[in-house]
Amino acid sequence: MVDVVTRTEFSGVPLVARGKVRDIYDLGDKLLLVATDRLSAFDVVLPNGIPYKGAVLNRLSEYWFKQTQNIVPNHLITTDVKKYPAVLQPYASILKDRSMLVKKAKPLPVECVARGYLAGSGWKEYQKSQSVCGNKLPVGLKESSKLPSPIFTPATKAESGHDINISFEETVKILGKDSAERIRDLTLKIYLAASDFAASKGIIIADTKFEFGVFDGRIILIDEVLTPDSSRFWPAAGYVAGRSQKSFDKQFVRDYLETLVWDKTPPGPVLPENVVLETSRKYLEAYRVLTGKSLG
Repeated sequence: MVDVVTRTEFSGVPLVARGKVRDIYDLGDKLLLVATDRLSAFDVVLPNGIPYKGAVLNRLSEYWFKQTQNIVPNHLITTDVKKYPAVLQPYASILKDRSMLVKKAKPLPVECVARGYLAGSGWKEYQKSQSVCGNKLPVGLKESSKLPSPIFTPATKAESGHDINISFEETVKILGKDSAERIRDLTLKIYLAASDFAASKGIIIADTKFEFGVFDGRIILIDEVLTPDSSRFWPAAGYVAGRSQKSFDKQFVRDYLETLVWDKTPPGPVLPENVVLETSRKYLEAYRVLTGKSLG
């Protein structure tokens, strides 16, 4: 079994931020992003790491950055550790597969969610209002129903770290009309292209989250792209509207946690080995099916 990396530290390299999953380092004119094996659920980082998770997130993001660069430029410079600065070479074995050098973009303060199916917070909101983030939807939809067409449902981060769904009008107030329309159009265009591709591999992308930033005066795609952490991946075989779906993402962990007596505040519960291994398997399978390559 591969070593599980839940925390990184590189001598002489300043740490900018330690997110739920990624450790971010400042290299002067660029950043180093390291995808650890940490897993968060309900905005709480759990004690266990998931084998291969960081590698899947990093390599899958690299794959999608290259697949979508004809739609929008992105922040990826390289994932080839041999091309990293000399100060990082002693850590090559840790950085391999789980890291990338990226451009320093200024992140836009809106998370861009595309939904093609009704699940998660979108399903909960629909049950109350028959709309999601200001998008009025038809009457009579069920959990996991396919929407008539994909919708843009932006969100912001509160100080607690939870996503807060907002309307497009609120997005315009935050970013201005031109930038709001640009990220909305890019979000839906990337989602549609990725959904068509994934469908050819037998995977439904129910919804996904993108982040954008500004670099050299233009909007580019940043962070991670179409991973099991940022998306709901469902096997097309066996899909039936009206219930929750089997998935290639961390929904498996969420479902397990819902069986526990836990108030969804830190510290999170330790995951049993069978849940850890099954989650790892699901991440690896998503990577294999989408890219045609194997990790692990």
